[in-house]
Amino acid sequence: MNKKVVVLPGDGIGPEIIEEAVKVLRALVASGEFPVEFEYGHIGGAAIDRTGVPLPDETLDLARAADAILLGSIGGPKWDGLERQRRPETGLLQLRAALGAFANLRPAILYPQLLSASTLKPDIVSGLDLLIVRELTGGIYFGIPRGIRQIDDREREAFNTLVYRESEIVRICKVAFDIATQRHQHVCSVDKANVLEVSQLWREVAECVAQDYPTVRLTHMYIDNAAMQLVLAPKQFDVIVTSNLFGDILSDEAAMLTGSIGMLPSASLDGKGKGLYEPAHGSAPDIAGKQLANPLATILSAAMMMRYSLGLPELAERIETAVGHVLDRGLRTFDISSPGTQRVGTAEMGDAVLKAL
Repeated sequence: MNKKVVVLPGDGIGPEIIEEAVKVLRALVASGEFPVEFEYGHIGGAAIDRTGVPLPDETLDLARAADAILLGSIGGPKWDGLERQRRPETGLLQLRAALGAFANLRPAILYPQLLSASTLKPDIVSGLDLLIVRELTGGIYFGIPRGIRQIDDREREAFNTLVYRESEIVRICKVAFDIATQRHQHVCSVDKANVLEVSQLWREVAECVAQDYPTVRLTHMYIDNAAMQLVLAPKQFDVIVTSNLFGDILSDEAAMLTGSIGMLPSASLDGKGKGLYEPAHGSAPDIAGKQLANPLATILSAAMMMRYSLGLPELAERIETAVGHVLDRGLRTFDISSPGTQRVGTAEMGDAVLKAL
């Protein structure tokens, strides 16, 4: 029975990088290595322009019926003036919530070929391989009440609510511990328990979950210290588990340890096999259509899709190995280029990965 993958190119550089990832996937389909059907939909600004809303019902129906969703990127200054509920980013938040994609996996792996691309000293980042497990459908991004209100004749105030249920913390911690058992047996839970009651509960729950994983070592770290440690000694981490807001910040910081956010894939999982796969970077409208975008994060996101939703880890490894071969050849998009390397465009990089595959 064919698997169904919904492709959502999105905005900015999204269509360009998605095209390269789909090119790789279609080659595997054509070779008979896995049966899959592709369906396309609109989300974000592209959907607003067509339908007036960032997540049309047709797109949501496609996503719910699919085995996996491959997303490019969303947003751009064109839609910044819209009210919050009609902005592109709201469409992505709605999609994650509707799919129950609560676990965001963001690996930060430094390919040895890109050691010089990192802004940190080689001995600090050489061999880096960590994973951030970010809770994705709760926390301050979704908490109610929220808003901006007039408090007197002179000024307004804005407010957001940070809230987590115990069950939400349990399930994200279990994802982190399950993955850690397949890695280096260490989970670091990041919170702000010295200030926030939510973090105090988070820490208590993490300790309880850890009792079911006797081979995994659990440590705790405050968010401010974790941000410092990521650039001071990043290789001390194996799996980091944290809340939505903290994970958003830490994963972007970790991305730059690898030399470019253009190398960072991500997966958002529902705990039942379905996943939303996307590069961690944004839509970069300033370089859209110029063949400057790095498609490798999107191609690596497709590899994660193979591993976590389609049950094809061997094909995931082949895609990842192909990316390594391309980097061995010295091919670089502009964001990771350096003296002595060959700069190539978006499509050229995709073609190179396809050839290596």
